[in-house]
Amino acid sequence: MIEWVLKRNCSLTPAQLLAVYASLCVISLGIATYFWMLGATLVLPFAWFELVVVGLALLVYARHASDVERIALKEGRLTVEHQNGGRIERAEFTPDWVRVEPLGDDRSLIELSGRGQVIAVGRYIRPELRRALADEFRAVLRQWPAGAAVGV
Repeated sequence: MIEWVLKRNCSLTPAQLLAVYASLCVISLGIATYFWMLGATLVLPFAWFELVVVGLALLVYARHASDVERIALKEGRLTVEHQNGGRIERAEFTPDWVRVEPLGDDRSLIELSGRGQVIAVGRYIRPELRRALADEFRAVLRQWPAGAAVGV
């Protein structure tokens, strides 16, 4: 089995992000409450508004932090899965029939196609490395035993 896992380069996992956000809430609301008790009545509502907006932004970030592309070649099948924000797009190909092409120029996404199915990969690697990835796909598919597909 050969597998490629391409994912976002995120410095924080969703669990770590939740811990950071919770500590931000405690600190911010603590300071706002102190000033509210001193008579600055508008500080607390603005602190809540700020935390809601930051929370929404972090929610969007966390939703896409685990986005991934998995390309696996095993048992005569090339399986491609693209997970984006909890939505999964999946395509299966027979290795003998797969075409590997860039969508546009050498720095564009890589299109895998065959027998009526098409899927683009390479979103989570630098554009200048996509050509090398496409070349690697082609080399592995060429070396894969001909006729090794399931049911052939």
